[in-house]
Amino acid sequence: MTDTLDIREKHDGALDDRSNVRLWLRLLTCTTVIEKRIKRRFSDNYDITLPRFDVMAALDRNPEGMTMGQLSQALLVSSGNVTGVVQALIRDGYVTNAPSPTDGRASIVRLTPTGRDCFAGLADAHHDWIDAMLAGLTNDERRALFDLLGVLKRSLASDTGEEA
Repeated sequence: MTDTLDIREKHDGALDDRSNVRLWLRLLTCTTVIEKRIKRRFSDNYDITLPRFDVMAALDRNPEGMTMGQLSQALLVSSGNVTGVVQALIRDGYVTNAPSPTDGRASIVRLTPTGRDCFAGLADAHHDWIDAMLAGLTNDERRALFDLLGVLKRSLASDTGEEA
C-alpha cells in the first residue's frame, strides 16, 4: 500500500540512504505548514501577527512583567525584533512599558487588562486550531510523537556543532 500525502514535501519519497535529510525535511514541512496556517488565521480572524501573539504569550506566562532583554531571550530573537513588536502592542493598548524599580537602565513590559483579555481569546483560538490540525493522530500516536521528539531534542542538545 502506498501512502499519499495531501501536503507536498520538498523531496517526496521513502527513507533511504539519505534518511536523516528526508526526516528533517518532513519535520520542516510539517512545521512550516502549521506555522503558515496559524499566521494566516491570526491575520484573517484577529488582524494580529504571530510575533505579537508570541510576545503576549511570554508576558502572559510572566504576569510580573519582563525586561526587553528577557523577552528577546525567551523568544529567541534579537532585541531589535522585540522592540518593534512591543511598540506596536503599546500603541494598541495591549502592553505597558515602565521603568524598572531596581535597574534604571531597564524597563518592564507587562500586559494591560485589555491585553490579558485579548490574549485569552487568542490563546483559546490557537489551542482550537492546533487541536484541529493534530486531530488525525490518536492519543497513542501523539504520545509516541511527543516522546520521539523529546529524544530528538536531547540529540540536538548534545550536538557540539563539530563535523564528524
